[in-house]
Amino acid sequence: MTSDVRELPPAAEQPRPATWPALRALLLRLHFYAGILVAPFLLVAATTGLLYAASFQIEKAVYAHELTAPVPAGQAMLPLTRQIAAARAAHPQGTIGAVRPAEPGATTRVLLDVEGLAESTRLAVFVDPYTGRVRGTLESYGSSGALPVRAWISTLHRHLQLGEPGRLYSELAASWLWAVALGGVVLWLSHRRRAFRPDRTIRGLRRTLSWHGSVGLWIAIGLLFLSATGLTWSAYAGANIDKIQTALGWTTPALSSSSGDHSGHAGHSGGASVEADADRIVAAAAGAGLSGPLEVVWPAEPGVAFTVKEMDREWPQRNDQVAVDAETGRIAGELRFDDFPLVAKLIRWGIDGHMGVLFGLPNQILLMALAAGLIFMIFWGYRMWWQRRPTRGFAAPYARGTWRTVPTAVLLPVGAAAVAVGVFIPLLGISLLAFLAVDVVLGRIKASG
Repeated sequence: MTSDVRELPPAAEQPRPATWPALRALLLRLHFYAGILVAPFLLVAATTGLLYAASFQIEKAVYAHELTAPVPAGQAMLPLTRQIAAARAAHPQGTIGAVRPAEPGATTRVLLDVEGLAESTRLAVFVDPYTGRVRGTLESYGSSGALPVRAWISTLHRHLQLGEPGRLYSELAASWLWAVALGGVVLWLSHRRRAFRPDRTIRGLRRTLSWHGSVGLWIAIGLLFLSATGLTWSAYAGANIDKIQTALGWTTPALSSSSGDHSGHAGHSGGASVEADADRIVAAAAGAGLSGPLEVVWPAEPGVAFTVKEMDREWPQRNDQVAVDAETGRIAGELRFDDFPLVAKLIRWGIDGHMGVLFGLPNQILLMALAAGLIFMIFWGYRMWWQRRPTRGFAAPYARGTWRTVPTAVLLPVGAAAVAVGVFIPLLGISLLAFLAVDVVLGRIKASG
């Protein structure tokens, strides 16, 4: 990778080139290292991300029996209490954590907290809302209600089925994706033969570069979006983002669900008397303006009201919440999405867009196209590296030591910005230091040889 690198003469002997050529040479070398060493992580993230974007359709196909219910002509849905009772009769173990009442043509999902299940996982019992028959049970993961196939693909994308240590891979990929994409755009803009479409009339290295640059330009905004939204979920950069949100008051507000003067009657979590209140709770939420799809969350302790949430994540979204006192049907609190801080709304929309639910199927297709584009970008990047190898006579990589030719007035703020970004996005900072260390060691080896 570096046997063909040309060393620069000592700083005192170097001519002082214009600022931009020196910065461009430095950016090219950084882009080169990032492309070679970080690209494998980006490739895994893109491949698993493409699979996750398709997982919603896979889930619907695999679990069609559990998710759907035929609509009998002229027959109304059974009361929600009877549907919950049917689920409890079939699976008396555990306690009720939440219920998602059926939409037309779909089943009601009763979510049970059962011992022995993984963290954030519940047992979902699917009930036909017209007959009361249980159509199946599956494990349901997280607030999105992902069923086993989608949940497995999701954890593969997030941490490669390795748990918390595996999250380092996805955070490293998200940390570098924006830098690689933005650097590529800058390099494209500085190229003399930049074009919006690949040049099919040329061959060899120039043809590969044309495809790499043109496609990279078209998907750059999407890659920046995926990087930014991915970092909000990360462990280390995500923690820094949370600190900024908290300091500036941009956090997502929480619904106060205390039922106040009914604490003596609210300790029903998972009990039969609570099941008898389900229809009243849904009716109260409807009276407050909420509409399906809904999730009714059971209280975890005495003195807490039920929470009813709108679960429509597709644009235009409906994300309002209300707290309902089960004894009286009174609205004990409400949280309207319109009242969220703008940044909290943007984060909500960003997360849903990253997951592929904000615009439904078109969103998922766009994510798959972005992932496929990134995979091809990585392929063309490695191909260019191969085509530039010395045995084929192509030009050597840009010279090491170009940073010494950058004017101090420019180098200092650039370096300060790099340090600040490296502190805020720790995995980027650590890996950047590793790149520099490798470059110095290889330079010393080259010089001593």
